[in-house]
Amino acid sequence: MRVTTGTARGRNLIAPPDSNITRPTSDMTKQAIFNIIQFEVEGTEVLDLFAGSGQLGIEALSRGARRATFIDSSREAQQIIIQNLKTTQLSNQAKVLTADAFTFLTRTRDTYDIAFLDPPYEKGLLEKTLPLTAQRMNPGGVILCETAKEEMLPEEAGDFRKQKEYRYGRAKLTVYRFHNPEENRM
Repeated sequence: MRVTTGTARGRNLIAPPDSNITRPTSDMTKQAIFNIIQFEVEGTEVLDLFAGSGQLGIEALSRGARRATFIDSSREAQQIIIQNLKTTQLSNQAKVLTADAFTFLTRTRDTYDIAFLDPPYEKGLLEKTLPLTAQRMNPGGVILCETAKEEMLPEEAGDFRKQKEYRYGRAKLTVYRFHNPEENRM
């Protein structure tokens, strides 16, 4: 895994050696994610939920995001993220927490512009965390969910509506964007 663009471009990232702990996003899917949001990253607050190695949040920081919060329930993943932040020299723009995603979302008061949700496939974790993530998003924000291509996600989550789905190998990327119901009344 490498950072593909920005201030940390070309830096190698490490992932936990145990594939039961994390499943890194493929390079093809990561490139697609950042092609979709390429003009929206600079100056944003980013949430990398189920962060694993932290590669999505780190890529966002490298591309100009103001700050990223990394959440993973694994202490091993937390240590990997901290090491990757040191390697990329982006530690001062990051907060890394070992926490259950559901618990974090119900307790935090922070809000975000971009959220990456990449939980273990087919465990039903997005059913609980997607609506809570939508509550922690700023208007105009975007939520990007990576799932197995067979997994079905809801059309809406709070004020966010499914914009589009993309398929990459065995992965599916679902993009949710803020939807203002007041716009429909005009």
